[in-house]
Amino acid sequence: MIELDAIDRKILAALQRDGRMTNAELAQQINLSASACLRRVRRLEDDGVIDGYVMLVNQTAIGRSASVFVEITLDSQSDDNLDRFEAAVAACPDVMECYLMAGEFDYLVRVAARDTGDFERIHRSVLTSLPGVARTRSCFVMRPVCKKTSFEV
Repeated sequence: MIELDAIDRKILAALQRDGRMTNAELAQQINLSASACLRRVRRLEDDGVIDGYVMLVNQTAIGRSASVFVEITLDSQSDDNLDRFEAAVAACPDVMECYLMAGEFDYLVRVAARDTGDFERIHRSVLTSLPGVARTRSCFVMRPVCKKTSFEV
């Protein structure tokens, strides 16, 4: 774990609110010189605290209004089977997230689909065709209640 001081926390909070702000804007906002601010941001990047910068797309606005969580159980938990599944699922454009789980199933996958018909296509032609899949169980999201993209540091 990286030690963060109050200035580091201000930098992270500001960049999580607006990752597009210039270094000069950030420095002014946190009351630091531009060069000192840039050094701190670079250190946070080099230390892996800042993992990257992204722009978020509203999935409903692009016609992907259905989110579906899919529990996937594999037929074997051998390293080779897990590796093959993980490589294949990472290549699926409809899969937005995939987590290796402990418990009753092996993976939890979030799929973004246009509608239930589109999810049926994804389920039949993609998910059940992934290497080692023995069983799936799907849960449709009715509506998001809370979706965070930032951490309080």
